[in-house]
Amino acid sequence: MTGPVILEATRAGVRTLTLNRPDKLNAANDALLLALTDALRRADTDAQARVVVITGAGRGFCAGQDLGDVSGRDMTFTEHLNHTYNPLIRTIRTLSKPVISAVNGVAAGAGASLALAGDLRVWAQSASLIEVFSNIALVPDSGSTWFLPRLVGYHRAFELMALAERVRADDALRLGLCEQVFPDDTFQEAVQAYAERLAARPAHALNLTKQALVAGMTSTLDEALDQEAALQQLAGDHWEHEEGVTAFKEKRTPQFIRET
Repeated sequence: MTGPVILEATRAGVRTLTLNRPDKLNAANDALLLALTDALRRADTDAQARVVVITGAGRGFCAGQDLGDVSGRDMTFTEHLNHTYNPLIRTIRTLSKPVISAVNGVAAGAGASLALAGDLRVWAQSASLIEVFSNIALVPDSGSTWFLPRLVGYHRAFELMALAERVRADDALRLGLCEQVFPDDTFQEAVQAYAERLAARPAHALNLTKQALVAGMTSTLDEALDQEAALQQLAGDHWEHEEGVTAFKEKRTPQFIRET
């Protein structure tokens, strides 16, 4: 198919980035990966985008690497990952805004890594995830070996990766691979409503919270306490904090979005 590989739309503070290779179940080629990274970076500097949603067009979220796109490639595996997938995952994790992975269909291989990389993960009832790498005798990449064991533990992660077992939505919710499961027929509307709830929250405080959580994943308790103290000062000095306290005293809903 022709047309942009990433579709971009903004509504009510929600920037939706849609992987647009539906005929390939949104399997990733270099153009898609680079375009998605660029779209995320633009969203990071756009005041109109308070929350970013990544989803897929058609029946799939992302079927992983498009193997047809690697034939004749001059790059090694390492060079390819460092050129495409790794910058993408790092961009998601360092973005100053919440990123929601809206998994509308199958998320396989590196597509599973992309699904796990979001700050929040919401699934359609028919969605599934499969760490398919071992089927072609490769190692899980694009962050899967970091995300998955932190969510389900080492042993379950190894089993899912070694046996390439498919995880369906209900099991994903039970295992902690997603936070919400929505019906297929109302999925897009439910994701938008969920994201709008997040967009109404204090953007600066959520940015600092994300920084603290990401750092805390690999820090000691003492390091986390020091980080919290430093970030709390930044939060307390921001107008959002004054608005939150004032709204509490006035017994009203705080307004964390300022007109520009």
